[in-house]
Amino acid sequence: MSSATPHFTPTHLHSGTPSTNQTGLGEPVSEHWQQQLHLAAEARAALSTPHHHCRKEGVSRVSKGPTDSSPEHSPRAGDEAERNRATTHGEIRRQDWDAMDLSGQGLRALSPSLFCHYMFLGKLFIDNNRLTSLHPSLGQLRSLTHIDASNNQLMEIPEEIGMLVNLTSLLLFDNNITSLPNEIGYLFKLEMLGIEGNPLDEDLKEEIMRRGSKALVTHLRENTPAGAPPNERDWHILDETPTSETLSVLTYNILCERYATPKLYGYTPSDILAWDYRKVLILREIKEHDADIVCLQEVDQEGYHEYFRRELAYQDYRGVFSPKTRAKTMADREAKFVDGCATFFKSSKYICLDKHVIDFANMAINRPDMKGEHDTFNRVMPRDQIAVVTFFENRATGSRLIVVNVHIHWDPAYKDVKLVQVAILMEQVSKLADRWAKHPPCTDKMAFQHAELDGEENVSTANGAQEELAPSQEYSSGTQIPLLVCGDFNSSAGSGVYDLMAQGSVSGKHEDLGKYSYGNFTRDGMAHPFALKSAYSGTDELSITNYTPDFSAVLDYIWYSTNALQVRGVLGDVDLEYLSKVPGFPNHHFPSDHLPLRAEFSVKSRKEIKAVEAKFGPQKDRRN
Repeated sequence: MSSATPHFTPTHLHSGTPSTNQTGLGEPVSEHWQQQLHLAAEARAALSTPHHHCRKEGVSRVSKGPTDSSPEHSPRAGDEAERNRATTHGEIRRQDWDAMDLSGQGLRALSPSLFCHYMFLGKLFIDNNRLTSLHPSLGQLRSLTHIDASNNQLMEIPEEIGMLVNLTSLLLFDNNITSLPNEIGYLFKLEMLGIEGNPLDEDLKEEIMRRGSKALVTHLRENTPAGAPPNERDWHILDETPTSETLSVLTYNILCERYATPKLYGYTPSDILAWDYRKVLILREIKEHDADIVCLQEVDQEGYHEYFRRELAYQDYRGVFSPKTRAKTMADREAKFVDGCATFFKSSKYICLDKHVIDFANMAINRPDMKGEHDTFNRVMPRDQIAVVTFFENRATGSRLIVVNVHIHWDPAYKDVKLVQVAILMEQVSKLADRWAKHPPCTDKMAFQHAELDGEENVSTANGAQEELAPSQEYSSGTQIPLLVCGDFNSSAGSGVYDLMAQGSVSGKHEDLGKYSYGNFTRDGMAHPFALKSAYSGTDELSITNYTPDFSAVLDYIWYSTNALQVRGVLGDVDLEYLSKVPGFPNHHFPSDHLPLRAEFSVKSRKEIKAVEAKFGPQKDRRN
């Protein structure tokens, strides 16, 4: 490479004529490079014409009508739709234009306010100016698909360029750029990286000339260093009152192997996206948090049986697992890749008294009031999400605990289905709680010490001498049993799902139900008898629990019964400065596109537990 003739020459910059039609190795240039030279020539021809893009293309797009960028109209596709999300960045609803032409204005700098107030922009033309740098705030314009910054005096590109993963064209012709940030590797949709006319590193230029822009992007992505890790997430202490019993819980959607495809996560290096890398980080995180109860979503059968169950057994964990219902219709070789929910618990602290799987589709079609509803068959029945409900007893104190681990349907076009699934969930949990309130005392707790669960082989734990075990506590009603409802609800605050969980009831006319009909749910409304709160409600919720380039929101929750449990602390937000420089998860430091949530609770004494008055909303007759 060192003996190659430099492609960058002063005469080339001003004449618009390429100095050679061959690469530095004497090979013919690629079709892609010929296209790049053509675009560079067009850019130079417009040097003396201000706003030439607007004049040429009519970028205001008024004649094409308004752009609807609402989440409901975001494209979704194919088999990988289960992991797609609607776009949320910028909360754009409607714009009559999406391009800005600032070319040929002699600009020396761009105000950062441009990047704060025009986040809907799809195209930005800032070529033929005197810009020497681009402000890092450029990374906020995450809807951009095209940037033309040609014929300026740029010497470098900010690393925040990697935030613009929707870019398909980045034209930087005729600047003074000598190197490119590795973050360009995040731009997996980029088709044209225009670098002609820059004194760019010869190795990088040769990569584009011979193999094209996509090859260079791939090269940069696959060789991107891990970078500095984020600051540790803070632990927020909410209550320090002395208590006789505490418990901790972790919930985590781990992004199963089948959904982690380059098509959906093209910004992630292939070796970092690989399951063999991610599963190690996931396991390490679970071990570090060392929670009493661990609720995992998107665990496939093979991952549960061959990895997590065995590895976590050495940390004193036992597990309960169920895949989505589609696994029942598949051959074993296919069923092992079906994901579901796995609940792990510290076996030295808890006894699993009972377990139950809630199949939402099956429950819906077997309800007498919903059997004749077309919407039940067309919308609810095809969605095969499940919930795993477990019933525990604390060996030492005798207190009991119900843990729900759930993964609700993802699609924003099916808000009604989400709400119906959660209504069925809480209806069944209520029935289970009433049944478990009558569960007989556990008279031989030692018999559970090495009991097998889900076919597990006995694994020695690190228990020392057994402490004195208290008798089983008794509960007069299901609502008195401490309750945790954890998981990925695929719903944010303000949704019908959130309102039902937090308020205890929603109307049958809730907007999320739309025009659809679901028997008693739409006629009488939906309700549950528990007094629930999000563990994070005392901290105004997290800012995000799911983070990808086109979607970031709070979707995961730890709900708890306020009459029986008190929050003592929660795991805080991810370093926001770190988030401003990475377009999405997974990456080197975060193995899933979701974040783990962790909370610690004190279990209220029997004297503190209050009866909960059932809240059944306005309905008069609730029939199944």
